Amino acid sequence: MQHDLTIFIVDDDPAVRDALSLLLGVRGYRTAMFASGEAFLQAWQAAWRGCLLIDIRMSGMDGLALQQELLKRGCPLPMIIMSGHGDVSMARAAFRANAIDFLEKPFDDAKLIAAIDEALALARSHHTAQEQRDRSVHLLSELTPREREVMKLVVTGRHNRDIGPELGISVRTVEVHKARLMAKLGVDNVADLVRISMLDKKS
Repeated sequence: MQHDLTIFIVDDDPAVRDALSLLLGVRGYRTAMFASGEAFLQAWQAAWRGCLLIDIRMSGMDGLALQQELLKRGCPLPMIIMSGHGDVSMARAAFRANAIDFLEKPFDDAKLIAAIDEALALARSHHTAQEQRDRSVHLLSELTPREREVMKLVVTGRHNRDIGPELGISVRTVEVHKARLMAKLGVDNVADLVRISMLDKKS
């Protein structure tokens, strides 16, 4: 189910990396290992999809610092923070930075898998939403200048009878343009048209 998603594990303890790789691998998850936050940042690509398992205490850049840096870079990967030391203040900081979960070592396998599945489901949802936004932006670019003018007035709540005189065209012509632009955008109601129009960078 998750073959197209990767769990990126960032931990400076090779024994932990090996154990997680084995635990997740036998369950069919795809993993990638990094021995430090710096190593992950150097390798990270915006196109990567999946989630992050980050150890909070590492030599060099710690897990919270990595989490903050990734947020600054706009990294969309959901993050799970791991700790060998129960630290309430660190957990609070991790959650403030949008961590999905804060897990203490040694792991409860069931809790770990549940957290990972939640993170991967969120990653998939984000990716689907981004694909939909990209598709909508492309469809908006296909509108003619007149269709875009009509759309801008329709989404402000203007009636066809008011739009016509403002643009110097007949009400019937407004209706034709409105029908065409809604067909191009794949919407059948004004609410969805408003949602898509908000993505129009030419507005």
